[in-house]
Amino acid sequence: MSEGIPLPERSRLVHQHLVDAGVETTIRVLPDSARTAVEAAAAIGCDVAAIANSLVFVADGEPVLVMTSGGHRADLAALTASIGAADVTMAPASVVRAATGQAIGGVAPVGHPAPLRTFLDEALQDHEELWAAAGHPHTVMPLTFEQLRLLTNGTIVAVA
Repeated sequence: MSEGIPLPERSRLVHQHLVDAGVETTIRVLPDSARTAVEAAAAIGCDVAAIANSLVFVADGEPVLVMTSGGHRADLAALTASIGAADVTMAPASVVRAATGQAIGGVAPVGHPAPLRTFLDEALQDHEELWAAAGHPHTVMPLTFEQLRLLTNGTIVAVA
């Protein structure tokens, strides 16, 4: 955790999920919002493609979490085919909040009221260190791809 700065409540829940899973990492509190991959990469000082965006979609009526590389946009047709769904749409903010307990721009891979079926962008494997939101638009955490896969039980797919 960042020195002396208390974590927001949602980030404390994420931290507890990390501890329970045996994943050691440090949640950083940023001075400014990191709602977009570009903002997060600038604040952290990493390649935008190493940002693991947490996007919630509705696939055949059920919310799913898709962790995508900040280096490209998710292609709905590619994603739909990759996850074997008939219909995939972006989730509205109300569905994101209900499914994750977190606000858009701060959705973490974990810390949700119940685990979400999760898909991981194959492009994230290209980075030794990934950065994901940690439950709040001002918090981020470094993870390896393997940590992300284990935390989320995610299925690796093509999203672009």
